[in-house]
Amino acid sequence: MHGPAHNDGFLKNTTFAKRPSHMNPIQDYLQKCQQILRTVAAQEAQIQTAARWFADSILAGRMVHVFGSGHSRIMVEEMWPRYGSFPGFNPIVELSLTFHNLVVGANGQRQAMFLENVPGLAARILRNFDLSRQDSALIISSSGTNVVPVEMAEIFQQTGIQTVGLLTQQHSEKSASKRTDGKKLGDFSDLVLDTGAPVGDAMVYLPGLDTPVAPGSTVGGAALINCLKAEIARLLIEAGRPPKVLVAAAITGAQRATELFEAAYDEHAHRLAKLYAHVGTPSYVSKG
Repeated sequence: MHGPAHNDGFLKNTTFAKRPSHMNPIQDYLQKCQQILRTVAAQEAQIQTAARWFADSILAGRMVHVFGSGHSRIMVEEMWPRYGSFPGFNPIVELSLTFHNLVVGANGQRQAMFLENVPGLAARILRNFDLSRQDSALIISSSGTNVVPVEMAEIFQQTGIQTVGLLTQQHSEKSASKRTDGKKLGDFSDLVLDTGAPVGDAMVYLPGLDTPVAPGSTVGGAALINCLKAEIARLLIEAGRPPKVLVAAAITGAQRATELFEAAYDEHAHRLAKLYAHVGTPSYVSKG
């Protein structure tokens, strides 16, 4: 297992002004997104390493476990399933941690933010799966400080699974861990990928408002996810196992698109079955 890679060499070159810009807000935000994309591009070697780990899991017939709580769920769904994606990923999305679009009341944001800092919840989630050292994992958390994603990475590492943390490096460094031991996602990641967003995530400062608006981590996170996806696809093709990609009928025609959808979902089911076949307490079914 490799030690955590914090990529300090280029991160400190990315700075964001914490005062109103002379540009209009749209230009200001788009310019800062360009900075984020430069930070992503500077991580090509790290992206290639992570893609190799993930491709090896997929080629072994196993899965890449992808987890994010709160808004990090966006990155999980960006990986799979959607157009331009392919099976090989196990999207772990807990509704209690992510279904907060009602904001207040039942299933509100307060409860979700509380639950993502409950010790032991990650272990209960992973109790559902028969993990293997051939698996790999991608844990997404912008701050890298909430208990559940950090414990998730810790358990994967303890199981011998190569684990990639996708976080916002500058924001994580300035944020306090919610764990009593002070550990963060980067402490349990064999490799760290950085969204390139600033401390606090929001990037645009406006006159008359003392708090910034318009976050950037989703831009960098989605770019990293799709760079990984493209490189993994290349590696699978190179290995003679081209992926079954979900594609729009506008590209291939309706019949071919439907065939690929069915084949991709079937392959996902076959891979997922391995995660359940021998999980937990043996039964006459699991021994059969």
